[in-house]
Amino acid sequence: HPPPETGRGSEGPRVKYRPSMAQHVSYRQPPKQRVRPPAPSAMDPNQLFDDTSTATQAPQPGSYTVQGMDVGLPINSFLSEPVADFAMAYGTTIASQGKDIVHKELNRFVSVNKLKYFFTVDTRYVSKKLALLMFPYTHQNWELGYRVDSRLTPREDFHANAPDLYIPTMAFITYILLAGVALGIQQRFSPEVLGMCASTALVWIIIEVLVLVLALYLISVHTDLTTFDLIAYSGYKYVGMIITILGGLLFGRDGYYVALAWTSCAIMFFLVRSLRMKVLSSASDGVTSHSSRNRLRMYVTLAVAAFQPLIIYWLTVHLIR
Repeated sequence: HPPPETGRGSEGPRVKYRPSMAQHVSYRQPPKQRVRPPAPSAMDPNQLFDDTSTATQAPQPGSYTVQGMDVGLPINSFLSEPVADFAMAYGTTIASQGKDIVHKELNRFVSVNKLKYFFTVDTRYVSKKLALLMFPYTHQNWELGYRVDSRLTPREDFHANAPDLYIPTMAFITYILLAGVALGIQQRFSPEVLGMCASTALVWIIIEVLVLVLALYLISVHTDLTTFDLIAYSGYKYVGMIITILGGLLFGRDGYYVALAWTSCAIMFFLVRSLRMKVLSSASDGVTSHSSRNRLRMYVTLAVAAFQPLIIYWLTVHLIR
């Protein structure tokens, strides 16, 4: 304690205390600070997980932090312009090279330009071709149109005699959808049954085309008919199959058989007249001869035409109850 001061007064000396600077400082209380309890040295046997709430991790330089969360990705170095430009240029090069390889491999088996020819159609051609498939008896001119160096496209053919793949493709898809509707009405629909219908129809047309190609090769037919032409002629039967299924759904079994008879006769007549000048005629003068080889060609053409009603019946009869 500091020494007391004495003063005179009426009642004697009075003692006065004057606090020093050190005493003022000693009387101030330090601010209270929250101190986290130290982490236990040993894990509590009843605790399932470690307490990581007090653990902190220093962010790495160049990392990207989002609201206190350190993702640890070097964004600045990764998204720099030279690296991004190089990656984009490299990816574009790889994509172009892959596209060229795919086109090259595809052209080895299927000519894309030839395939485009069979899909060059318009509304006039499609409507006229569908009418020709259902009512071929009044059609007069069955010759294919030609330019000086190539055959006319289906869109350019005024008489709609040129084969196409648009109608067979759309008819095949419509047949699958209509088969699903027929199975659903009869409460027999399932993905497995619908897949079986699609695969069966596809396998049958592949077998038919392969047999026809082999038969034309064995009898030495020199014609400009390609494999795509044969696929188109074989695929026109799906139009008759659609009409047959619709007749069965709308008018029952009687309507099914009437539609089957009509479409079968129409497809047979159409195929015989379409393939007549291509298969039966000789390559020299274009006039049909009656030699033994041409009789064999005639038998092949009639067999192809007679095979169509059997396929139509086989692929549609199970859809009508």
